[in-house]
Amino acid sequence: MSLRVLILGGYGTFGGRLARLLADEARLTLVIAGRSPSQAEAFCAAVPTQAIMVPAMFDRDGDADAQLAALAPDVVVDASGPFQTYGDPYRLVRAAIARGICYLDLADGSDFVSGIAQFDAKAKARGVFVISGVSSFPVLTAAVVRRLARGMTRVGSISGGIAPSPYAGVGLNVIRAIAGYSGKPVTLVRDGRKTVA
Repeated sequence: MSLRVLILGGYGTFGGRLARLLADEARLTLVIAGRSPSQAEAFCAAVPTQAIMVPAMFDRDGDADAQLAALAPDVVVDASGPFQTYGDPYRLVRAAIARGICYLDLADGSDFVSGIAQFDAKAKARGVFVISGVSSFPVLTAAVVRRLARGMTRVGSISGGIAPSPYAGVGLNVIRAIAGYSGKPVTLVRDGRKTVA
């Protein structure tokens, strides 16, 4: 069995890490894509791999349906971001579902991530999955909370934070995402009620 995985932003900071982690899996074809074909080619040439690596051009702002048709992935992983600044934030999600392609993203923008639920019924009807917020903090936090909450009848509150390593690379889109939140109100839940901070 082989699986063709399209990684958008595949030569970037987080997409590149994902590609490197998957590179030793011989059953995968990793399509490393972004707006720069030369960067995709350089990345594919530099990474030791047992998987097949294919550089590709993919512009998130272009015709998502046509690009997905041309690349024919089984799974698309969007690691391009920043998700909260996309003009039509779910265009790629809709195109993936329409083509019967599973979709994951590394989004951490809370509005974008919570909005993905609107596609659940359509994804199930097409026999694919659509998962948002597969970034390390949301996913690891959820896993830890679920594990620690086993056997508890109620969890009163959870506080979390993120402190990246000074040795971790931070890409331009991460900086854009962080700057995109600056000075804006944030919706959160306190004492079981939605509030704005």
